[in-house]
Amino acid sequence: MVNKEFFQALDVLEKEKKISREKLIEALEAGILFAYKKETGETRQVVVRCDEARYTIKIYAYRTVAETVEDPEKEISLEEAKEIKSTYKVGDIVLEDITPKNFSRIAAQTAKQVIIQRLNDASRDVVMSEMTEREGEIVSATVRRKEGTNYFVEISGNQMEGILALPDQIQGERLNIGDVIKVYVKKVRSTDFGAQVVVSRSSAGFVKRMFEMEVPEIRSGLVRVNGIVREAGYRTKMAVSSDDPSVDAIGACIGPKGSRVNAIVAELGGEKIDIIPYCADPLEFVARALSPAPVQMVQINEEEKKAKVVVADEKLSLAIGKQGQNARLAAKLTGWKIDVKPYSEVMKTLTAESGDGEAESENA
Repeated sequence: MVNKEFFQALDVLEKEKKISREKLIEALEAGILFAYKKETGETRQVVVRCDEARYTIKIYAYRTVAETVEDPEKEISLEEAKEIKSTYKVGDIVLEDITPKNFSRIAAQTAKQVIIQRLNDASRDVVMSEMTEREGEIVSATVRRKEGTNYFVEISGNQMEGILALPDQIQGERLNIGDVIKVYVKKVRSTDFGAQVVVSRSSAGFVKRMFEMEVPEIRSGLVRVNGIVREAGYRTKMAVSSDDPSVDAIGACIGPKGSRVNAIVAELGGEKIDIIPYCADPLEFVARALSPAPVQMVQINEEEKKAKVVVADEKLSLAIGKQGQNARLAAKLTGWKIDVKPYSEVMKTLTAESGDGEAESENA
């Protein structure tokens, strides 16, 4: 079998599918071998050899030279081998060219199916490896379909399928078939139907990567993201810092006239983003984390990792946030359990305690 054009087509496949030459040849040989055995019923040991230099594909039956032949289909005696070639010795492999002049249409179709399957498997492995390396990155994807509450997207550049499950969607965001969106690659998993990429738009990592893309100072390491927490669709809190006193970490993230943070807010559908200056002092960090609410006082219990925060009465709802969201995110960001109290309640408690103390003193 000689086909120069076929071998030249491997060059195109290698570039388009990003499959190594060795994998392509392996798939080709496997397909031809399977088709040949199925058509001829050959029971001997058979091997397919592709010679790219001569543009040939040969099929050989092979046997091992043995002193004592126990299986004639796998072994050949030394005497018989020497009749074919005098230099043969025990342990050598004797090849017999059994290449047919033509493959039947059915055999050719069988070979094609095996080759295509092998190439698809190899292509999937290549893409899976490529996507595994991109875990934790943001990629562009096109929404292709919706099944139940899950969206299925096509990753741009490699046509890999990604799943955007309900927990990974931004609350309240509506996606339409054909929309091109940015997604965060959470992980790559293997399923019965092949490799699948699990993507997200709700993870805190998505917002962090967005800032890395928008803020050169973060990419270069001048500004560091010390922590980030999020309730997708509502609010994100991110603590940043810089070791360079000449660098304004907050200003860098916000950008000129708010251009950088506004671009991210637009991508997130209007989600609020609090950018907080990080501080190693837990008292100060807890106070800052409750932004945008101003804090009057912070008391901490280091053993229980608890913080009691006092705010003005009119700022209580702002500090706690809708359904406790602001205080909850602040607690996640700092790692401290936060109990927010209004100033009037604290003063009332102090007054009561003071009165009790005076009464006890008088009784004594």
